[in-house]
Amino acid sequence: MNYVIGDVHGNYDTLLALVKKLPSDAKLIFVGDLIDRGDKSAEVIRFVRENGCQSVMGNHEELTFTFGYLVVSSYENATPLALHNFWYSNGGIETLLSYGLIELADGKPQKVKDYENALQRFKDDIRWMETLPLYIELEGKYIAEKPVVVSHAPIDSVWDLRNVESMYDTFHKTATTNRKNPSKDAKIFNIFGHTPVEFGPEVEENYVNVDTGCYVHKHGYGQLSAYCVENGEIIRVHRI
Repeated sequence: MNYVIGDVHGNYDTLLALVKKLPSDAKLIFVGDLIDRGDKSAEVIRFVRENGCQSVMGNHEELTFTFGYLVVSSYENATPLALHNFWYSNGGIETLLSYGLIELADGKPQKVKDYENALQRFKDDIRWMETLPLYIELEGKYIAEKPVVVSHAPIDSVWDLRNVESMYDTFHKTATTNRKNPSKDAKIFNIFGHTPVEFGPEVEENYVNVDTGCYVHKHGYGQLSAYCVENGEIIRVHRI
């Protein structure tokens, strides 16, 4: 059975609680945004990689390897660490803390002395993030007679552009940042995350939004959810 899991955002303990509720032989597929905001991003990445799980690239993976290489360069070239950037303010601080690559002084990130092992692990992980696909089409799986496709954000509007080299940037941006739900005449059954929804996954005739806002501290959110491709079962747990 294939279970598609929503945006984890570094909530490792919650992920373990969800996995315990799934069949022991479940095949786990993640919609990206494995990292940032929660306090155990490094552990989430290790779980996904060591267990051979599949994942697509989310906008937070892209943020992490884009800005993460600047952190790597800062250590390797002995240059000052940036004190503010877009990634930091969107969960990057928590990710770097989970890798042991920074400490906070008066709320500002500072370098650590013993960083070599942590830096090597971080470099290896961000290289892996760069290799993640923008979508996964599940071979032989159909819902409502449409092929099942997992992506971070909805991609029905650009599905026909997926193999058009000149339109790669458009496809990439849509796959990682789009917030417009698929149309009813979409050619695919799209399972995605990116935009948190209240009170459980949003299940429609041509798509499922499985992001139930694991990191969001508001009523109706704060859950991590999984959707079974084969039978439509939904399993969810509250954030730990």
